[in-house]
Amino acid sequence: MSKTNVRRHALEKCRTVKETQKTVNHNFFTRNLKKVYPIGLHKSTSSSSLSLSSISLSLSQNSNDSSQADSLTPLDDKISLALRFISPRHAREPSTASKPLHHHQPPTSPPTEPGEFKRCNWITKNSDNAYIEFHDECWGIPAYDDNKLFELLAMSGLLMDYNWTEILKRKETLREVFAGFDANTVAKMEEKEIVEIASNKALSLADSRVMCIVDNAKCITKIVKECGSFSSYIWGYVNHKPIINRYKYPRNVPLRSPKAEILSKDLVKRGFRFVGPVIVHSFMQAAGLTIDHLVDCYRHSECVSLAERPWRHI
Repeated sequence: MSKTNVRRHALEKCRTVKETQKTVNHNFFTRNLKKVYPIGLHKSTSSSSLSLSSISLSLSQNSNDSSQADSLTPLDDKISLALRFISPRHAREPSTASKPLHHHQPPTSPPTEPGEFKRCNWITKNSDNAYIEFHDECWGIPAYDDNKLFELLAMSGLLMDYNWTEILKRKETLREVFAGFDANTVAKMEEKEIVEIASNKALSLADSRVMCIVDNAKCITKIVKECGSFSSYIWGYVNHKPIINRYKYPRNVPLRSPKAEILSKDLVKRGFRFVGPVIVHSFMQAAGLTIDHLVDCYRHSECVSLAERPWRHI
């Protein structure tokens, strides 16, 4: 064999070996890649090279598949890493604008009491329903009815012996025995009726307490003759407009006020009993003459809205 034929034979053998190796490598690469990431290697419309952006997109879409991730081999890891390095930067690192916004927003805390209103701090989870109802439906609402004002004044006077919860649990019984707190009817009660009320175990009132309510009813009837109504007399001390306070903390709410002291002195002068400044201020709070709901209580704005209406005596 001549030297020329030997050289030609060697070149053809070398070319055959390279083509065989290239085919083996391509088949191996494709087989392993499809085993881990089910994507198709296709031609790009703009060039004859593989579409690396489509490969990168498929990799990112399948990177969260735990079942496939468990089957990765060291060779698969190297292939994945290589593709990530050679893919375009924008395909590997999505822009901040494409990321979900909720990933950057701190989670909001759910309300501690779903469906519950924010009330004054002295209303707690352990508060009795009667006390909560009184806070929500009565306390701070302007009252203009004579019977209602007499009722609230009588119940405030019982704070000498009981708290609001204990008094409110007796409210219906008090209304029954005192004729709905009609001052004319109560003022005419005699000793027999007073003793009967005092012996009522549901009330547990001393004779002096019952007699006090009867005497105050007699004083109210005199005021009605003088001023036209008990309501007109009472509201005259606040210029017929509720005093709107904006207390933030319970410690800011006073036990007495200058207006309560002035009203207390005149009530005592007129013959009322158990009407000290603290009792009178409690009465003014309950009757809505002064609005002492805390500013963050849901009832504050509602009572203020009622207070700012043009005053009309009813």
